[in-house]
Amino acid sequence: MDTWYATSQMMVRLQNEGKIFYCPIKVNRQVDESGDKQPYQSVEKLTWTEEELKCGKKVKIKKTSRNMKVQLFRVTISNRTEYIITNDPTQVSAEEALKKSSFRWKIEQLHREEKQLTGIENCQARTNRSQRNHILCCTLVWLFMSTTAHQQKTTTYQVKQNLWKQYLTQQLQNPTLAFA
Repeated sequence: MDTWYATSQMMVRLQNEGKIFYCPIKVNRQVDESGDKQPYQSVEKLTWTEEELKCGKKVKIKKTSRNMKVQLFRVTISNRTEYIITNDPTQVSAEEALKKSSFRWKIEQLHREEKQLTGIENCQARTNRSQRNHILCCTLVWLFMSTTAHQQKTTTYQVKQNLWKQYLTQQLQNPTLAFA
């Protein structure tokens, strides 16, 4: 889950449905680590012990149910500090939380490339079956380009550009349509 979707309402819903989530939160997100003994404060103002930096700390996020506690981790990535929360009760390592949270980047990259390279959002079909077929075809095209890019040690964007370049060169040398 991305910070944009990390709303209290979304987290409560995921928790109620028994789903595990990992998501980064913004530094101004209000949390309580005192068990209602102190007012909420932003995560950037929390104090951290060495043990808490490694294992995280239990907090309650503002505007969530009273008994919904999440594990908060403070991680450093490329000279910047990020905060990751999870409702996974087995998660006790900041490094593991960072690894699991970083999967979201791969998913975002997939969606971006699928939209930019395959025209997945340009479907004008009306029936569910046609829409599913369009999505499947676009996903298969992306999979082909991604596999080809990996094999050629290049990007999917370069693969698409080379495919168009080869096609246009072939058509200019030997056109399939003759113009009168």
